[in-house]
Amino acid sequence: MKKLLQISLALATAFGAITVQAQDVKAGEKKIAMCIGCHGIPGYQASFPEVHKVPMIAGQNAKYIVSALQAYAKGDRKHPTMRGIATSLSEQDMNDVAAFYEQQAKLPAVPEAIPAAPANVAELLTKGACVSCHGANFSKPIDPSYPKLAGQHADYLTVALKAYKTEKNNNVGRSNGVMAGQVKQFSNAELKAIASYIGSLPTELATVPQGKFR
Repeated sequence: MKKLLQISLALATAFGAITVQAQDVKAGEKKIAMCIGCHGIPGYQASFPEVHKVPMIAGQNAKYIVSALQAYAKGDRKHPTMRGIATSLSEQDMNDVAAFYEQQAKLPAVPEAIPAAPANVAELLTKGACVSCHGANFSKPIDPSYPKLAGQHADYLTVALKAYKTEKNNNVGRSNGVMAGQVKQFSNAELKAIASYIGSLPTELATVPQGKFR
């Protein structure tokens, strides 16, 4: 329990500086032209750094979306396309876009009780103390600057987790001391097993189809 508390406090400190300005959903809807080409197409696959489905962001916590965009803009998350998009957005733009996507999907809340993980995966989740921040159902994180994970595409989750292990690469990787410390305990095969289980869970996330021409 002490370890879980330490991890939670460390993550809270790491993300505590994130500022969320006044958000305007209607304004955000007018600012997503660069987003819908990937995030508005169900099943759309990216090919960098490997082939995987782009993450579902409709229904995601707005504060997390802002924190992710800020990380791409600063280079803490390395991804050439996302960095280019994030650096083109003002802080207000980020908050408006995040507000729009948070309310875009209206799915039932993930129940507190979810299907149990296979024994081997349950051991990995305990070792990584995953529920201490992301919630026992992986959809109610302890802080809205952390993502909902339940039901997210498993291949994307695998790529995201591996990114925290990647170092000294100008185009790939994520800088977060706590997450790096957690994922480096695991092999890529173990990270894939964790992602496969979390991706199989009921979700509050979705990809809402949107045409490029509106």
